Amino acid sequence: MTSSGPDAAVDLIDLRKRYRGVEALRGASIRVERGEIFGLLGPNGAGKSTLVKILLTLVRRTGGGGTVLGAPLGDRETLAKVGYLPENLRFPDYLTARQALDYFGALAKVPRIDRRRRGGELLELVGMRDWADRPVRTYSKGMRQRVGLAVSLVSDPELLVLDEPTDGVDPIGRKEIRDALLQAASTRSVLLNSHLLSEVEAMCGRIAILNQGQVVAQGPISELAGDERHDVEIAGSGQPLPGGLTSLVESMGGTCAAGAEGWHLRIPRRDAAEVQPIVDAARAAGRVITSLRASRASLEELFVRTVSDAGGGRPGGVLSGRGSGR
Repeated sequence: MTSSGPDAAVDLIDLRKRYRGVEALRGASIRVERGEIFGLLGPNGAGKSTLVKILLTLVRRTGGGGTVLGAPLGDRETLAKVGYLPENLRFPDYLTARQALDYFGALAKVPRIDRRRRGGELLELVGMRDWADRPVRTYSKGMRQRVGLAVSLVSDPELLVLDEPTDGVDPIGRKEIRDALLQAASTRSVLLNSHLLSEVEAMCGRIAILNQGQVVAQGPISELAGDERHDVEIAGSGQPLPGGLTSLVESMGGTCAAGAEGWHLRIPRRDAAEVQPIVDAARAAGRVITSLRASRASLEELFVRTVSDAGGGRPGGVLSGRGSGR
């Protein structure tokens, strides 16, 4: 369990939520430090959306508590400092991006002069300046998501809560949104709920993995993945390795591959020194080593192991939290 404190942007402790006999959250605790991008992961029905909605007071909790930006959970003045981008945010299709920003800024009680100024800055940030005065109905899904990100920033929040910000967006659009998000996050805290593990790995230093209403892992990705096996990868150019050397690699539990561009070995060992005999044998056979590196487990490998070990069943392909709404 985390301990509540004023230094945290989000500090949720022992959150519980019961829906008609179903426990969506069973004592979940997460802590998002100020100034960091924190990733929230979990399979469908894990409780991610419920946790986010409790944080935003869209859903009433059954038990637990915590703080947001140092204030008790549910404090109205503090909620005005939180920006939120829900999944599949809808706009009236007759509005332009500029009008949408002005409209939502007015709802957030941003003074007109400030929302006009910030509107132009934010449209530039998310790459929508050239489309600012065209109606939303002419936008692609990626463009709508960019406008949604701008809307979530219009009140200049201290905390940004994003729910699948790049869902359904093409790779170029995802990169543009990610770049805009990283720039926006330089002056605020971000809680990111996403099923795109590669993006979470690229943007987040710390994560929490939620499964069946409980946090089953939390901390820096590098530390959480530290429990995973560190393989050593060796690549070289020239002819394939001699048969005796490939047999030695296979006896160590490794794999060998060869192609037009050279050969590649992957050996399940933590320490590169343990595979030094392989390197020496390859060089003695006249092969050129082009790279040798230790590779830690990916976030996907960490996620699958963690959810499986926690009794989450088969997690593959069901990371987004859509469908159940919990």
